[in-house]
Amino acid sequence: MVNCRQPGDFQNTEKSDGMERSSGVLMAMSSLPSPYGIGTMGKSAYEFVDFLKAAGQKYWQLLPLGPASAGDSPYTSYSTFAGNPYYIDLDLLAEAGLLRPEEPKSVDWGRRRSAVDYGKLYENRLPLLRRAYTRGRRRYAKGVERFCRDNPWVETYALYMALKAQFGMLPWTEWPEEDIRMHRPEAVRRWSETLRDEVDFHIFVQFLFFRQWDALRAYAHKKGISLIGDIPIYVALDSADVWSEPKYFQLDSENVPKAVAGVPPDAFTADGQLWGNPLYDWDEMEKDGYGWWIRRIEGARKLYDCIRIDHFRGLESYWSVPYGETTAINGVWKPGPGMKLVGVLTSWFYNIQFIAEDLGYLTPEVRKLVADSGLPGMKIMEFAFDAHGDSDYLPHNCLPNSVCYLGTHDNDTVRGWLSHTRKSDRAFAARYMNITDEEGWCWGMIRAAMASASNLFVVQMQDLLELSGAARMNTPGVPEGNWRWRMKPGAASPELAEKLRVYTKTFRRL
Repeated sequence: MVNCRQPGDFQNTEKSDGMERSSGVLMAMSSLPSPYGIGTMGKSAYEFVDFLKAAGQKYWQLLPLGPASAGDSPYTSYSTFAGNPYYIDLDLLAEAGLLRPEEPKSVDWGRRRSAVDYGKLYENRLPLLRRAYTRGRRRYAKGVERFCRDNPWVETYALYMALKAQFGMLPWTEWPEEDIRMHRPEAVRRWSETLRDEVDFHIFVQFLFFRQWDALRAYAHKKGISLIGDIPIYVALDSADVWSEPKYFQLDSENVPKAVAGVPPDAFTADGQLWGNPLYDWDEMEKDGYGWWIRRIEGARKLYDCIRIDHFRGLESYWSVPYGETTAINGVWKPGPGMKLVGVLTSWFYNIQFIAEDLGYLTPEVRKLVADSGLPGMKIMEFAFDAHGDSDYLPHNCLPNSVCYLGTHDNDTVRGWLSHTRKSDRAFAARYMNITDEEGWCWGMIRAAMASASNLFVVQMQDLLELSGAARMNTPGVPEGNWRWRMKPGAASPELAEKLRVYTKTFRRL
């Protein structure tokens, strides 16, 4: 494995002498161009790696790669370990003889190439993968056997997906048969035999995913590109993770949640955000030294070189909402594991770089946890320009041990941000960054962020392309219409790569 941490990267110190400066691009796999409805691990992914190399970048930051459940959010997955079948490239399957070239081309993937049509994918992707399974199960039998040995989670995940199909895709909490809903061993054995072919299909799909992913990752490493990936702090209730190991979650004797996750009301959401994820039973997790988390990070290490822990502040204290509430208003703060867990992860995985997504409601206790962990936190430029204050996110306040962004997947594009920011804040930002009509706001903000002391700067692809708010990836608290933006073919051009390379070189981030 190629380690993310290189000499001088993200040292656990605020000293800047000798530290390597670098930059990267945030681009979801789903947003890559392809003729089959969504970005995949095929030609466009390899071309994007080439674009990053030409632009002098060191990192490709992705959104979670797991199989998304209801709502299509990559942060709500059926498994914390599995890969999304939608990202398996169909042309590569055709090259391997698992599909006929005309089969993917005969499918309706939706009318718009600029947006993912998840309904079409849900209807049409798995039938093609079943054909690949029928044609390839014997040819790749030994490889699949090795994959199962190396990934013990896959049998449980495959049975879970087979059971969901058996029960009309209902969440496990609504399965009509109690013994398998409660994950009783005898029922697991019986259903594994009954649904053997369907289980083997889902195992084969995961084999295909990781076969393509490993090849893409090896290519990225060959080009000098490291991969940053998110792990959401919580897992979905409708997941193989909660179904198979309920003892690690705050569930009652019937495996019904006692409380669920969210965030309290703030300036953006009067009712807060009710995420609905089951909360961890931290006392139970501590009993075996946080083995569940160690296994989780070990799985993520097979995907990424650097791991960003989403909602890091929830490890200090978390917002607990009674199950059944319709908003997050009536939640309460409860203590998280803090350095007991963080210390285990950073010592066990000493050769992996973690990034702390330390955004949201930051108390002195949260700030202390980030400081004690030594992990780089995040600075968001779109949050920096309050004309009445001196934000920690302003470039001159960024510390070396941090990652600077214009915005993340949860923020608007720069052009979208400009359309709703206050006039006074916009005027302050224009003065601070010396924005000119010739350079424009997107590249002016890129210049200012690249000039910051933050060791790493990451920019959304949408802002490199100077796109409007219509290209926003996600609007928190809004359940519909997210995760759909796709880049047009040819947009990651040699001219754009050269422009980005000039900025990167100017600010010593090559």
